[in-house]
Amino acid sequence: MKRWVLDSSAVLAYLNREPGREAVASMLDGALLSTVNAAEIGTKLADDGFTRSEVEHLVGVLEVSLVEFDGPLAYRTAELRTATRHAGLSLGDRACLATAERLGATAVTMDRSWQDLKIGVEIQVIR
Repeated sequence: MKRWVLDSSAVLAYLNREPGREAVASMLDGALLSTVNAAEIGTKLADDGFTRSEVEHLVGVLEVSLVEFDGPLAYRTAELRTATRHAGLSLGDRACLATAERLGATAVTMDRSWQDLKIGVEIQVIR
């Protein structure tokens, strides 16, 4: 079975019932999510008026496994800045990529700017 690490954009598209939702839904079984991306999702939902318990419930319903963001992931995320600067990737984007790289998984995003990245990580761009 293929392993997926979801970017915040993929989870938010799913939660907001945006185009590409069905593709994300098909990947949820066994999907992974960096705790940095969970914070990014929570921030966006908080901006939309959701409480912490509502955010925890929504992410919990997805049944994705959270991957703790540790020191080596932090340093790899920082290191990816040079290789991804031209695409304008955020900290959360790079955290997703570093997590996928560590786990030998595919990073899943809605962000088309990822499609031309050549960093040794398999990337699935939806939409």
